Amino acid sequence: MSAVVTAVARDEGHHFSKPTRGSIRLLAGLGVEGDAHLGVTVKHRSRVAQDPTQPNLRQVHLIHSELHDALREAGHEVAPGEMGENVTTRGVDLLGLPVGTLLRIGDRAVVEVTGLRNPCTQIDTFQAGLLRRVVWRDDAGNLVRLAGIMGVVREGGEIRPGDGIDVVLPSEPHRALDRV
Repeated sequence: MSAVVTAVARDEGHHFSKPTRGSIRLLAGLGVEGDAHLGVTVKHRSRVAQDPTQPNLRQVHLIHSELHDALREAGHEVAPGEMGENVTTRGVDLLGLPVGTLLRIGDRAVVEVTGLRNPCTQIDTFQAGLLRRVVWRDDAGNLVRLAGIMGVVREGGEIRPGDGIDVVLPSEPHRALDRV
């Protein structure tokens, strides 16, 4: 199966969920036009409180629709955009990508993968019990994060559902994703 965008979303306000749209425009070095997290420096409230001058490594949030499928099987109804993602994908192992991977989306847009999303307890306010489905410890005690990945916009462009995604891995050695 080819990697594809299944939905796109943005929200001007700092809300947990984002409404889906027919398209979104990515702006190089900034993020999603019209989204509350647009900017060179960090826009997530908890990060701003720590240090508002930090670079914004969370300009674009991507989630694989296969996660939505798994959550549905576990009894949670989650639609695209409802977990705060800007881009919902199918057919690409987002969580298995190394830091620095380039995602060429549609005709022009390029997103560089920076790390894993680390969801907070707001996710349980959205749906009770959802946090333990997307963040947990494996048998070895390692923290497992499933709530998508974050990236920065390297080349801008409009993206929409149905757009293809090409994955360009960075040079080795690859560095595994960690929370950003």
